[in-house]
Amino acid sequence: MKPSLPVALAAVSIAAILSGCSHEPPPEPLRAVRTVEIRYDKTRETDRYFGSVQARYEVDQGFRVGGKVVTRKVDVGQKVRQGDVVAVLDDTDYKLAVQAAQEQLVAAEAQARQAESDRRRLDALKTDGSVSPSDDEKAQSNAKTTRAVAEADARKLDLARNRLEYTTLRASQDGVITSVKFEVGQVVAEGQPIVSIAKETEPEIVVNVPEDDLATFKTSRYKAWLASAPDQVFDVVLRELSPQAAAQTRTFRARLKPATPRPLPLGATATLVVERPAGEKAAAVIPAAAITQSNGKPAVWVVRREGTEEMGKVDLMPVAVHGYHNDDVLVSGPSAGELVVAAGVQKMAPGLKVALPGAASKSEAKRAAR
Repeated sequence: MKPSLPVALAAVSIAAILSGCSHEPPPEPLRAVRTVEIRYDKTRETDRYFGSVQARYEVDQGFRVGGKVVTRKVDVGQKVRQGDVVAVLDDTDYKLAVQAAQEQLVAAEAQARQAESDRRRLDALKTDGSVSPSDDEKAQSNAKTTRAVAEADARKLDLARNRLEYTTLRASQDGVITSVKFEVGQVVAEGQPIVSIAKETEPEIVVNVPEDDLATFKTSRYKAWLASAPDQVFDVVLRELSPQAAAQTRTFRARLKPATPRPLPLGATATLVVERPAGEKAAAVIPAAAITQSNGKPAVWVVRREGTEEMGKVDLMPVAVHGYHNDDVLVSGPSAGELVVAAGVQKMAPGLKVALPGAASKSEAKRAAR
């Protein structure tokens, strides 16, 4: 059964009204991108080294005689003054040696006095010819010999007394104890290092430099900070660079001191930043995430602005990479002032329209104005 004419007309009218009220679907929003501007400033390449704070003057001390340790006066981290007692050895044997040397000296001096007395008596008898020349020579020789023996025994007594004094180990300088390698009851050898004393007045940062960085390291600028205070960056200067590489690591030890004297805790972990010229060619610093590839070579997506609108099209442009530093990369190729996509490069395509920073806020303002 066909619908009547009024019904058909009503249906047509409703369809026309509905079609007049409908709107076209809104255009797809542009993809917003984060960009960085290419700037060819005078950049400097940086290298980082990790080292430790050490004292410029550190002495390993040991007893000048051997023996059994009976007293220990210091611990690691303790501050000492020059002359303070560090440790003491059992001195029983050394006291006996002093007594024996004293007795030997007494006997030698007695023999020397007797020989000198004999010589004088013979001198008095030579005038009347009752002493032969041979006896006179023997008396003179015996007096000299016994006198020399007495003097030698006196030196032996001095040595014995010195060795007795050496049983007490004293600090050779003001400083802090950085190492203790003995305990009470231990028998130590003569000259064996048992304690280390470091001066706190001249701390240095010690790092190991690879051989391939050695040439540029010498002419660079240096900054450093401690792991315990990363916000306190200070300048340091190179004081000493080892002329010979370490046998095991094949690196060269560098010692750097603060440009302005400052206290540094010994043993602290330090980070050294070495700033050196980037090279003859100028380079721009961009995030490493901005680098992509074109035919197997590094490239970046450059945004070409369209008019005055905060939008543009992206084009792929090859670049030359001069170096990587943490999250940044040094490149050259794009003109100064060009915008490079800094993130989401895997979603870009040649000719793709994108919204630049600020476009989103402008479109929101336009919608609010409606």
